[in-house]
Amino acid sequence: MSAGKFGLDPRDLDDVALERELRHMYETRAETFFHGSRQALLNHTERMLELEREFVARFPERTEPHELRTRKGSRDRAGQPRT
Repeated sequence: MSAGKFGLDPRDLDDVALERELRHMYETRAETFFHGSRQALLNHTERMLELEREFVARFPERTEPHELRTRKGSRDRAGQPRT
């Protein structure tokens, strides 16, 4: 296992640990944004992106948007013409 600037390399985390770390980042995001230093926010963002990239690489099917979260799906549901 290799350690990086912010702890273990996300590629070295098992699936459970990766999801746990990512969820923890989301839980601490607001606190860091509203009360952390600029550097703390930059570090938090960088680590969060590292974890998100690894999660998407491992679980692409879990990160597909729901069709109503897309412009096309929303327009289809509203009966609007496609552009």
